[in-house]
Amino acid sequence: MTEPTITQLEPMPGDWRRALAVVAHPDDLEYGCSAAIAAWTDEGREVAYVLASRGEAGIDTLAPAEAGPLREREQRASAAVVGVSEVEFLDHRDGVIEYGTALRRDIAAAIRRHRPELVITLNHRDTWGGVAWNTPDHVAVGRAALDAAGDAGNRWIFPELAERGLEPWDGVRWVAVAGSSSPTHAVDATPGLERAVRSLLEHRTYIEALTDEDPETYVRGFLVGFAETAGERFGGKPAVTFEVFGR
Repeated sequence: MTEPTITQLEPMPGDWRRALAVVAHPDDLEYGCSAAIAAWTDEGREVAYVLASRGEAGIDTLAPAEAGPLREREQRASAAVVGVSEVEFLDHRDGVIEYGTALRRDIAAAIRRHRPELVITLNHRDTWGGVAWNTPDHVAVGRAALDAAGDAGNRWIFPELAERGLEPWDGVRWVAVAGSSSPTHAVDATPGLERAVRSLLEHRTYIEALTDEDPETYVRGFLVGFAETAGERFGGKPAVTFEVFGR
């Protein structure tokens, strides 16, 4: 019997200089795509991070007032490992982020500030594929990021942004969704994989609360395993996958 052909993923578009990654929590990017970000910053591309929350509700043993500042510090250190120095927080409340005009406005404002050609976000669908349920925060932020890519270029949707000096930016050409169960494109993870491991390890407090496994064993197994599985659809090279929406 002939085995089914595995559809290969396309390389990510390369003709861009600035990217903005918009996610809900500290560690979202490190679980999803920091190996790609490390490779991009190595090439001289600019990448900035915008997080809707500070992840203050993410550690059961720490009250939000303590967890929020700690997770912010871990996120800034994590970003620095992969060459990202600009990290912003929108201060929506972790765990109850709401999709709506307020969130779209905040993300559109960030897009106007940073003027990216590529916006990166995380899976906006109800599941991770199959029966693995996604969180409401991921769904809300991913959906709002997709919408805000268009909002940012329309002067009349949020006119108050222009009044604050944030002129429309209609230069977003793609929105790339990490963690999608329907990926279309990929990036070779090989150049950035070790830094991706170190980057996720910067979230040590969160990881130690999440698992009893040795943090490095856990992180390496998770990231390398996903990259190798993705590589089966990318010429055998370890890969980071994205579902890419063009504009």
